[in-house]
Amino acid sequence: MMDPVIASRAQFALTTMVHIIFPVMSMGLAPFLIYFTWKDIRTGKPVYEQLRRFWTKIFAISFVVGTVTGIVLEFEFGTNFAAFSTAAGELFGGPLAVEGMMAFMLEATFLGIFVFGRDRVGDKLYFISSVAVGLGTWLSAVWILIANSWMQTPRGYELASEGGQTVVHLVDPIAAYFTPRFTYMYVHMQNAAIESVALFMAGVAAYYVMRHHVWGFEHENINFWETTLKIALIALLITAPLQAFHGDMYGRHVAETQPQKFAAMEAVWETDSYVPEYIVAFPTSLDSITDPRAKELFGIGIPGGASWLASGGDPTAEITGLNEFDTESPPVAIVFWAFRAMVGMGFWFILLSFWGGYRWYKDELFEDALLHKALMGSSLLGIVAVELGWVVTEVGRQPWVIQGIMKTSEGVSPGLTGAEATLTFAGFVGLYAALLGLYAYVIARIIRNGPPGGDDLRTNREPTPTPGSPAAGVADDD
Repeated sequence: MMDPVIASRAQFALTTMVHIIFPVMSMGLAPFLIYFTWKDIRTGKPVYEQLRRFWTKIFAISFVVGTVTGIVLEFEFGTNFAAFSTAAGELFGGPLAVEGMMAFMLEATFLGIFVFGRDRVGDKLYFISSVAVGLGTWLSAVWILIANSWMQTPRGYELASEGGQTVVHLVDPIAAYFTPRFTYMYVHMQNAAIESVALFMAGVAAYYVMRHHVWGFEHENINFWETTLKIALIALLITAPLQAFHGDMYGRHVAETQPQKFAAMEAVWETDSYVPEYIVAFPTSLDSITDPRAKELFGIGIPGGASWLASGGDPTAEITGLNEFDTESPPVAIVFWAFRAMVGMGFWFILLSFWGGYRWYKDELFEDALLHKALMGSSLLGIVAVELGWVVTEVGRQPWVIQGIMKTSEGVSPGLTGAEATLTFAGFVGLYAALLGLYAYVIARIIRNGPPGGDDLRTNREPTPTPGSPAAGVADDD
């Protein structure tokens, strides 16, 4: 049987990595749905109704599955990490409770109107429901990331002893809830969600566009897929460069506030200056496989690149090595390679967006088969990059569950046995594999069925008049 600490960490990692897929889909889709709803109301064009209805199905399914898997995560704080919950409950429990009472209830309430109420409420209330759903989705991320950012850079607390156990008392809610890390995490996560959904939308649309324009198959909804591809490409052109720009600032912040994590990201064992940024690095001996910066290696690096990233522009800056810290190092190879894979994908997304933008500019967007294949192959890479980002974030701060306060091994439930932890972990592997398979099947079926058309559309509806136009005076004010 596995050690209960290892099994608990593995189970929490599994459930988190599966769960994050669904918030990424819902958070990323939210701005698109608000836009589709607004365009549907203002123009009355059937394509925007198709876009709204089609992507709302995927949003709703992602919301439901994300709710279920999110509840499981919160239960795991009690079943597997009871010592952590006891010690940090006063500070950690508040944001999670507010997330449920504020963000989730707002989203869930208006989602009913947004999904089922188009023919039952007026345009204004329906548009408000789309905004409320999107706001609720993004507010959920606020409170979840408030809790996580506090674990990364704790502030606004004091330590006390209760019953022989050290606990965290909240003394400054503003400092605790809005730590230096929160803004970096929130902007990076939300932009990544939009970017991931834009890649997914572009990949799906590219398949149908290629079938029609390159392979010559007729498709009755080709205007829908062409519009989807263009809108997704616009979003990608905005979010992909922004993610790289913000990621650079985020990395510098990590170097300042979590130097041990940054040293693991760069696999720097000994304090040094003018540290190269290795793009790839492979030890020539299997004995050093866990050390990506082994002296005997094959590597391609940028001289002074890591120092430049840590300092914000000084290639001679010093980076504190892992051997200087009193606590054990994180799993360096995991953090090192996850960071490089994430960054590599980020630059690929920038290239992909510029490629698509150039083809659009040349009026060759729909005929470029190679671009379509690249978009199709990249459709899920945004979610993969998000997963890798969280690997860097969470694995990189080990051995701490609360940075500098409590180690992960100290936060595990004291009465949990290896047999219990191993059996539940094995059960979760099977359950979540089935859940992912079912989710993928449902989403694939929605995509194969395509958007609604013909008599299913509200084609007899007139667009909402622009304020100030002659028709505005007789428009329905609902």
